Amino acid sequence: MPVSRVPAVGVLALQGDVAEHLAALHAAGARPVPVRRPSELDDVDGLVIPGGESTTIWKLAALFGLAEPLRKRIGAGLPVFGSCAGMILLASRVTDGINGQESLGTIDMTVRRNAFGRQADSFESDIALRGVPGPAFRAVFIRAPWVEEAGPDVGILATEPGTGRIVAVRQDAALATAFHPELTPDLRIHTLFVDMVRERS
Repeated sequence: MPVSRVPAVGVLALQGDVAEHLAALHAAGARPVPVRRPSELDDVDGLVIPGGESTTIWKLAALFGLAEPLRKRIGAGLPVFGSCAGMILLASRVTDGINGQESLGTIDMTVRRNAFGRQADSFESDIALRGVPGPAFRAVFIRAPWVEEAGPDVGILATEPGTGRIVAVRQDAALATAFHPELTPDLRIHTLFVDMVRERS
């Protein structure tokens, strides 16, 4: 697939914070593309799986014929970034999942769903991003998961200071955050991912 200097980065546009990720990717220097069908997935250089409800996103992916194409392209090395529900979908193991909960198994980690509590327990926290220059990142947590265990090849990018829990990780071409960077004006995480896409391309 030919790759332009401005990478095409898809956002899985089935449910969740799709518009916010599209806007952040554009501001970070990518060409954002909503992805709802396999043909659109074929044409992107990287993919964002947004926050939302992980089981709903997976059911819709199966309904739209995207579940297996997602497994195939991500398994073949397509750069991918998952925020909140997207982190759950990228995990190899999920605790507190519902019956039949499925994930893509991309990152060697155990993720606990809704670990920080329900909608009413949403909060913001200033976190330090390892390897990312600049001040603390104001992270927005909404029904957020956390990483209970990360494998030896997983880089831990951030922990939440109040709990010490892992909330941002990277493994090879996969990036995941428990929080919602698309809901802040801080573009550093989206810029990091766009740079990952460029490197892989």
